Amino acid sequence: WSQQVFQNTIHTVIAGVVSTWWFVPEDASSCCSVAIKDSFVRATTSSFGSICFGSLLVAIIQTLRAMVENARNDGDNNGCEAFLLCLVDCLLSCLEDALEYFNKFAYIYVGMYGYSYIEAGKNVINLFKQRGWTIIIADNLISNVLTLFAFIIGMLTGCVGLVMNEIEKSWFEDYGGAASAFGFAFLIGIVISMITLSVVDSSVNTVLVCFAEAPAEFEQNYPELSSEMRDAWREVYPAECGF
Repeated sequence: WSQQVFQNTIHTVIAGVVSTWWFVPEDASSCCSVAIKDSFVRATTSSFGSICFGSLLVAIIQTLRAMVENARNDGDNNGCEAFLLCLVDCLLSCLEDALEYFNKFAYIYVGMYGYSYIEAGKNVINLFKQRGWTIIIADNLISNVLTLFAFIIGMLTGCVGLVMNEIEKSWFEDYGGAASAFGFAFLIGIVISMITLSVVDSSVNTVLVCFAEAPAEFEQNYPELSSEMRDAWREVYPAECGF
């Protein structure tokens, strides 16, 4: 639960900053702008309950999955019980993925307007239904691309760990040698890169919501970027974008 709360708080803060950049550029003109302070304060005070509530739902499902997996690993299950446990595990896995995906866009509205969790979810779903962009959400591959980048970075840092092990073998000789050196460096690299790249993921999803809700404000504040984005969306999604 704590990990979910921390992750969703960062996501909500980024959504608030990006939406401020979209609607009020002068308030998000630098790394020390008022948008960052206001978004952080809102996410950790008035919107913190919504963040905790959505995170709790995911944590409950994860706990149930862990209980089911422990039961599946019990060798006393007969064929029927094993089948039912496998089915429940599959359903919980699908529910967990769906809820995490729902949260990703719901927290954007929480960060943008300070809505409650339920109200934010309803608004973002209605927005994309009205725009007819549900297919575009399903086709949003940015998370997969960023995960691949994080894995590549982890592999590269793992190689750095191997080099360090060759330079000074005494550092890892008590922990398994080269394998532990690679694993330790890989873990550090992938964790840091995932945290860093999550900023990009949150920013892209916020831009997607803002572009669906307020294209006119984007055109007014950033006419060149708006023109490029409209042209790109017309080319890829001529029927769905509506422009």
